[in-house]
Amino acid sequence: MHQIVQNLVNIKKEINSHLSNQKNHKIPKIIAVSKTFGMDKILPLIEYGHFDFGENKVQEAIEKWSEIKLNNNNIKLHLIGGLQTNKVKLAVKLFDYIHSVDSEKLAKKISDEQQKQKKKVRVFIQVNIGNESQKFGVDKLLVPELCAYCKTLDLEVVGLMCIPPLNEPSEIFFKEMSELNKKLNLEELSMGMSSDYLNAIKNSATYVRIGSNIFGERN
Repeated sequence: MHQIVQNLVNIKKEINSHLSNQKNHKIPKIIAVSKTFGMDKILPLIEYGHFDFGENKVQEAIEKWSEIKLNNNNIKLHLIGGLQTNKVKLAVKLFDYIHSVDSEKLAKKISDEQQKQKKKVRVFIQVNIGNESQKFGVDKLLVPELCAYCKTLDLEVVGLMCIPPLNEPSEIFFKEMSELNKKLNLEELSMGMSSDYLNAIKNSATYVRIGSNIFGERN
């Protein structure tokens, strides 16, 4: 078995073992964060039957995924980085999920583009859960308002997404996100990365974004 596939299998076993004592817990989907990695690293996962992949940059994703997605309907591509409005047309065309909706302006642009392309993407609202000035995301107090606005645009809001502050315990923020997600009655919750995905799962994450623990360190 290819080492990258083995890494994924090990992570799945760890997650299943972690959840074995919890009743009615949805097994989270693993988004293999393939940004900066070439197809030589990605293809073993596709051949194994893993189909959820995450990319940060629209342009890089187009170059890597356009052809392979045409030939494989199972692949679900997740945009997990910030999205500029001038890239929305390209993002809607390629991606199945956008995890970084954080303003009415961006939501409106995605909605308009969906109508033009006659294609639906699923969206997550990105929450700036730690109120960090350098991070993307909507203020947590404004999340219900943005969520309601997205629904008036017929956007399919499936859940919330966050990246907690780097140097603080992530669990506090994951718990707050989980409560906010439940209040809004949203089904999915995108949070947790290589360093903290077990904490995220403990707090009801349904999508975890794992890169280096699958692919190894980036250069």
